[in-house]
Amino acid sequence: MRNHVYFFDTTLRDGEQSPGATMNLQEKLALARQMEKLGVDVIEAGFPASSPGDFEAVKAIAAQVRGLQVAGLARCLEKDIDHCWEAVKVGENPRIHIFLSTSPLHMEYKLRNSPEDVIKMIGDGVRRCVSYTGNVEFSAEDASRSDRDFLCRVAETAIKAGARVINLPDTVGYAQPEEFAALVRYVIENTPQSDKAIFSVHCHDDLGLGVANTLAALRIGARQAEVTLNGIGERAGNASLEEVAMALSVRRDYFGLTHSIVTEQLYPSCRMLSMTIGRPIPGHKAIVGENAFAHESGVHQDGMLKNRETYEIMTPQSVGRAGSSLVIGKHSGRNAVRSRFEGMGFKLDETELNVLFEAVKKLADRKKTLHDDDLMALVHEEIYRMPDRYRLRHVSVQSSDGGGVPPTAAVIMDVDGQEKRGAGFGAGPVDALFNVIADLVGRETELEQYSINAITGGTDALGEVTVRLNAGACTATGRGAHPDILVASARAYVNALNSLAKLETEKHEKNC
Repeated sequence: MRNHVYFFDTTLRDGEQSPGATMNLQEKLALARQMEKLGVDVIEAGFPASSPGDFEAVKAIAAQVRGLQVAGLARCLEKDIDHCWEAVKVGENPRIHIFLSTSPLHMEYKLRNSPEDVIKMIGDGVRRCVSYTGNVEFSAEDASRSDRDFLCRVAETAIKAGARVINLPDTVGYAQPEEFAALVRYVIENTPQSDKAIFSVHCHDDLGLGVANTLAALRIGARQAEVTLNGIGERAGNASLEEVAMALSVRRDYFGLTHSIVTEQLYPSCRMLSMTIGRPIPGHKAIVGENAFAHESGVHQDGMLKNRETYEIMTPQSVGRAGSSLVIGKHSGRNAVRSRFEGMGFKLDETELNVLFEAVKKLADRKKTLHDDDLMALVHEEIYRMPDRYRLRHVSVQSSDGGGVPPTAAVIMDVDGQEKRGAGFGAGPVDALFNVIADLVGRETELEQYSINAITGGTDALGEVTVRLNAGACTATGRGAHPDILVASARAYVNALNSLAKLETEKHEKNC
């Protein structure tokens, strides 16, 4: 399969390192199952040595997701490698992915090691990995700023030690497409026994060139693309899975490459990630943005009416954008609801189905039409939330036009199993709500972010609110969805408080 490109998805590892994109175990498992449906070849499920939570998440994904390879990341250290293997070994075809810096800058200031020391560490690290599995990947961190000939030595050392995938990352998004392609070509052509390994690229988007650099490298011989859904990741993010996949599909005449991505699952996958981390997909985002298949210009509309191909190089259906309207409402039966959610990639047990069935009925009483995005919001609101220390029961808000009475909020909620009631004022209705909730739970936090997104169109749209709170050493993001934006705001705030409580508990247990 010389012309086949393998997709290595690192949404759950590099993507989760993006500020505000932290996911709990249930959310990671749901995304991993969706990636299985999407057709990715490898999931990098996390960095097992980084935390007990990451270890458990990688282990659970390796145990439960089938039909693809599950990888764990490790530094070129014995304890990291051993820890990684313990997490991934239950998988069908587990992969250990180790990395070490190879640029002069990183070796001098980050590693404080000589080039010869680095070569020895690579050989020793890969051999330790191979003692566990033949499925080993080595990454030369900051490859785009490394010496070409030294990279060839690095790749040769790793291949001789048993690595079967060599990754050349543009770790800081520094390279230009022609320059990066030339570097990858040089290493492939000048590394002894390079034919024994698949060469991979992992490109960051600091200069907006992550996808361009990835495609340039694939065209000259790299055969694995390391990508993330929606391009999330460190700093400006990574190369977007959906953009790379569709570029290869739409321009197969140019690239001559194949892949196993089920493109009809691209939009559902990206939307699912968006709902999970509470970050709306920008309207202008390529492939999956709201405007990707929208035409407002009269000239464009005229062309579309005459022949769709005048202004569309792919169909909405090819990326999973078709059929947003659903025949799901208050008269729908349980089996119809189950079937629709399963069609969207969610595998529900009876308890989860019962919860969602009731939630669908309640939402259908408020909305005339339920869309896919409404149902996705229900899944994340009702199923994938972490267990609540604080639970919202009732919210009532009275606003004003700036007259004598300031905006007032009344809240009933459970705090550590005890019902609490309170009321108070604020500069606005949301401020009043947050003030009362903070008083009821007995803690002060700093509100770093408050954003609202209408999930679907219409005046009865389901509103999605994202809140980020800071409490000293911990920062947590909360999400809430509801047709009433004030209720959604309260839910998001309480969700963030629950996340903070969980983070603080984990931190305390770790210190103990």
